[in-house]
Amino acid sequence: MTELEAVLKDLTTDGDQIDRLVAGLDAEQWNLPTPAPGWTIRHQIAHLAFIFRLAATAATDAEAFKALTAGAQSNFDGAVNAALKDYENDTTEVLLARWRAERETVVKGLAAVPPGEVVPWLVNPLPPIVLACAGIMEQFAHGQDIADALGVELERTDRLKHLVVFAILTRDFGYLSRGLTPPATEFRFEITGPSGEVWAFGPEDGEQRVSGPAEDFCLLVTRRRHRDDLAVTATGAEADHWLDIAQAYRGPAGAGRTPGQFATAGR
Repeated sequence: MTELEAVLKDLTTDGDQIDRLVAGLDAEQWNLPTPAPGWTIRHQIAHLAFIFRLAATAATDAEAFKALTAGAQSNFDGAVNAALKDYENDTTEVLLARWRAERETVVKGLAAVPPGEVVPWLVNPLPPIVLACAGIMEQFAHGQDIADALGVELERTDRLKHLVVFAILTRDFGYLSRGLTPPATEFRFEITGPSGEVWAFGPEDGEQRVSGPAEDFCLLVTRRRHRDDLAVTATGAEADHWLDIAQAYRGPAGAGRTPGQFATAGR
C-alpha cells in the first residue's frame, strides 16, 4: 500500500464513522444545533459534501474546478455559504446519499492522480496526499461538531497522525488569518498518539516546543476546544502564542470555543 493509499483508506474509515452517527437520525435530529454558531447537523454534512465535491473536481477536472471556485478568491466565506444553498432543499436521505457519493468520488479521483503531479486548490496546487489529509482535517472538525451535538464520543486512533502532520505543515495559517508575520523559528512538536507512540517533528534541540496528546492537539488546531481545556503544552513564548491562534485551515478563524464549554464532557 502506498502512502497515498493509506491516507485515503483512513479518510474513508473516518467518513464511515461519521456516517454511522448520522445515518439513523430522524429529520428533527438532523436539525439539531451544533457548537458552530448557526450550523445544524444538516449544515455540517452539507459542508463536508461540498468540500469533497470540490476536492474531487480538483482531482479530475481542473477547468471545472476553476469555475466552481471563481468566487472564493475574493470572498471565501461567501462562496462556501452560497455553495451550501445547493443542498438546503435536499431531504435527509438525498443529502446523506450525496455525501456518500462525494466521499467515494474524491477517493477515486485522488487515487487516480499520476505520481508526482499536483492538483489545483484554492491558493496553491497541492499533492493529492496533502489534499487527502485536508479532507481528514475537515471530517475531524465537522465530525466533532456532530458528535458534540449528539452528546457522543468518537473513536480516535493513530489515524490522527495524518491530521497532526497536516497541522504542522500548515502551522502558519493561524498567523496569516490574523495578518501576522509567522516566526522564522522552527518549532519542535512531540505529539503522543492514542496508541502511546510519540510522533516527533522539528529540531530536537528546538527552543519553541509543543507537546501533548494527539486528540487534544487536533481539537486545538481545528478550534473545536479552547486551549485551556486541553493537555497541550508549550515551551517558549512563540510556541505559547501559537496555541492561542493555531488553526489547520485557511480563512477566518471563527469564534472557536470558550474555556470550560465542554467541561461536562471530560475536557
